[in-house]
This record gives sequence, C-alpha cells and structure tokens, in this order.
Amino acid sequence: MSLHRLIPLFERARLAAEPLVLATVIRTGGSTYAKPGAQMLIARSGEYAGLLSGGCLEGDLREHARTVLDTGAARIVSYDLRSKDDQVFGLGAGCEGAMDILLTRCVPDEWQPLARMELAWRTGRECRVAFVTASGDDTIALGSHFQADDEFPGNALSRVDGQDIEIFVAAVPPPPRLLLLGGGPDARPVARLADFLGWRVVVVDHRPAYLDPAQFPQGTRLVESAAADVAEALRLDDFFAAIVMSHHLDSDLHYLRALASSAVPYVGLLGPAARREKLLADLGDPLPSLRARLRAPVGLDIGGRTPEAIALSIVGEVQAALSGRGGRPFTETA
Repeated sequence: MSLHRLIPLFERARLAAEPLVLATVIRTGGSTYAKPGAQMLIARSGEYAGLLSGGCLEGDLREHARTVLDTGAARIVSYDLRSKDDQVFGLGAGCEGAMDILLTRCVPDEWQPLARMELAWRTGRECRVAFVTASGDDTIALGSHFQADDEFPGNALSRVDGQDIEIFVAAVPPPPRLLLLGGGPDARPVARLADFLGWRVVVVDHRPAYLDPAQFPQGTRLVESAAADVAEALRLDDFFAAIVMSHHLDSDLHYLRALASSAVPYVGLLGPAARREKLLADLGDPLPSLRARLRAPVGLDIGGRTPEAIALSIVGEVQAALSGRGGRPFTETA
C-alpha cells in the first residue's frame, strides 16, 4: 500500500480535530484494482486519499463512510463486480472482481492505527496492525485494532486460537531506501520519481554545488562526502538500491568498490557498456562480489534519451527488482 498518499489528509484532519474513516481491503476475489492490505482515508467532506479501485467504488464508499462517522460503528462493505452485464450496484465498473472492505472510524483523541502506521513509516520500520473482522465475543467489537506480532501473516485473514475472533493483519512495510551516488542534474528527476513513490532518498556528492536542497524533493537527505569515504559517511547496508551516477570515473570507481563490500541488493551504474568495462577492469579483486548485483547500464530499455525518461527507466527497474519481477510487458506475462 502507499501509506505516504494517506498522510497529508491524516495530518490535516488531526490538526483540525476531525474524524476520518479508514477503509482497508480485507478480502478479494477475481481481478481487482487493489489487493488485501490496500487502504484509503475518507473525510466527512467526501475528500479521500488513496484508491481502492480506478474510481469505480470510491463514490459509494463515501456514502458508507458517512454512516460510520455518524455512528462510530465499523462495518464491512462488499462489492462483487463479476456480473455478466457488469451493472452490479449500478457502477458499471468492468473490473470482474469481488472485494470486502472494512471501514473503521479514527478519531483524534484516541489511539488509532493511523498514528502507529505513520510513526513506523516515518522512522523506516514495518508496522503490523490487526483489525477484528468478525467476533463472537460481545466485548470485542468489529473494527477493534491492536498491534500484531509475527504470529499472523501480513495482509491476510486469520483466526485467533482459542477465541471466536477473526482478524486481518495490515502489514505496512518500511519505505524502500534509494541511494544516489552523484547529485548532478540527471539525479534530480530520479529523486523526484522515487519521492513520488514514497521512497526514502539519499544523495551523496563531493561537490557542494550539486547538493542544493531547492533542486530535490523535500525530505531528500543530502550528504557531502568524498567518494572514497562513502562507507564511513553512510550505512550502505540500509539501502535496497544504489545508483552510481557521478559522471566522474574516479568517484564511480570508489563508489563501486564500497558497494562491492556492502550487502546492497541492487547496484546500478549509469553510462554505456564501454565505460562499465573500464570501471570493472579497474575494480579488480572486489568484482566477483558485485557482479551478480550490478545493473549496468542501469535501467529498462524504454528508448528514453532525456533525463526524465532515463530516470523513469531507472526507477522502473528498481521497482521491478523490489517486486521480484523482470520488468517484462504485461502482454508477455498475462
């Protein structure tokens, strides 16, 4: 789920002391836009953040959300769009899937799952919150929530042993961390796209002129460091992906040497194959520990030549690696 999309609305509602409804997908069948664990927020005004469909269900969900806001009672709303005439609920959605969505009210003066999720996300930790989705105990209401441990699978329904209770554990992973080794003009669109996806971005460069906060999204961490000292300046193992893009051969060689000694799963190198071969030849002994993780030239082959298109190809390949995918067209995998 994209928790970062929910946070702005949550923060405004918290400052205004206004309640919100948290909608959580707890069960799906067939082809659906969102999968279990996807969430959205709905305000009394009808404003919402996040998507559970391509706009097909959100209007109807807002009506249910108003009832939840008025009564405080959680409810499960079910949609089945697998009808042949595609006119179930009068939505004409064409999605051919079914979805159960839990609606719970979040109020500012009580502990709420959103506050816990936001704190975990901002500090880069996983958060697991269990929501009661069915209860045979009159003292435990539908929608009750508590912190879940690893006993239960994330983003799935489970029964609680010894109790007549079903729960759904919403598992919010920490945001991916991306390291850009080089802060030149072509690093900026990479940082913007990664920030749009909710990733944490750190940019390192030995040239202070390239570390202008006005050129990067708010929240980007900018680190001035010599390339040879990058392993001392940062904990490289904290990152999922590192992109070497300083356009400076000696600096790139130092970056690759440091990354070869790290556990960063994805290492990208910007530049043509001939440049890659020169750097790898100069790298020498550390090369075997790096080769299996190295993407060089970095990015998917989408035919882009502008900085923005190259950034898209880089971020697309990192996203595919995060998801364990090869980045092939859907027409080849469907």
